[in-house]
Formats: sequence, structure tokens, C-alpha cells
Amino acid sequence: MTITKNRVKELRARYDMTQEDLARKLNITRQTIIAIEREKYNPSLILAFKIARLFKCKIEEIFIFDELQNN
Repeated sequence: MTITKNRVKELRARYDMTQEDLARKLNITRQTIIAIEREKYNPSLILAFKIARLFKCKIEEIFIFDELQNN
């Protein structure tokens, strides 16, 4: 099982952007931003790179991947 957490909402607020602003800059829907922020949707690698570039961060500073092993 894998869990991916993210800091998109936190960074969006830091940059004083609405969900609509961010969606427009990334050429995606506001609904996609909502799903990413609620951790209901993991973005594609390309979209993750676009988000990281926009916020001037590394991908791993935005998206935290944790792999849980079933024993």
C-alpha cells in the first residue's frame, strides 16, 4: 500500500493563489486541483513537474511518498 501526501494547498496559499488561478496556470480544471489537495488524486509525473516548477520546488518537497509494507 502506498500513501502520497502533498503540500499543494499550503504552497498555493503561500503564493496567494486561488484554486482557479492554479488550475489556469497548469491548464487543468479546478476540480483536479481540489482532488489533488484532498489527496484523492495523484497527478501524473508531468503534472507534478509542472507544479514543482511553478512553485520553484523539487517534486519531493511537494509530494511525499511513503510506502507501507504488508508483513
